[in-house]
Amino acid sequence: MGHGGDVIDELTTDHREVEELFGKIERLPSGDGRRKTYVDQVTMELVRHSVAEEEYLYPAVRKSVTGGGDIADKELEDHAAAERIMKDLEGRGADDPEFDRLVGELMREIRAHVADEEGNLFPQLRAAAGPGDMEELGEKVRRAKKTAPTRPHPTAPDKPPANKLLAPGAGLVDRVRDALSGRGKEG
Repeated sequence: MGHGGDVIDELTTDHREVEELFGKIERLPSGDGRRKTYVDQVTMELVRHSVAEEEYLYPAVRKSVTGGGDIADKELEDHAAAERIMKDLEGRGADDPEFDRLVGELMREIRAHVADEEGNLFPQLRAAAGPGDMEELGEKVRRAKKTAPTRPHPTAPDKPPANKLLAPGAGLVDRVRDALSGRGKEG
């Protein structure tokens, strides 16, 4: 899947990539170690995606969309719930008795969040913002994902300006840890 285009194109591509990973997880039997590898990949993608949305998408929604503050607050609540689940999954192997339950919970949470964004938030933002603004947001989101953390940090700030200041540092530490541990890589 190619990345690029306006913010909605970019984020929708992310959604499809995560759903593809969910499908890989669902096709594997319970306890298969590859499920953990795919869950780590999902977590890395979701954290980067969420950080970029929190830095740029939700502030734009607050500014441009009627009732945008309430919409953005609800989306941030969804992110917080998913992040807590990802944090619970972080230290668990595929053979852990809680692993499958938590993975199922994460999939339900993310699928509902995606349906809400694509069915409600994205159409409202497209109607409220100009094409130039949408393209600029897409570029900002792509840049943010490159430096964003790859591990859940549930206590980190999720609103500007603090999130924009702290995310790149946490992202660097996470990427070093991932490289050293091989996290998210198929063996």
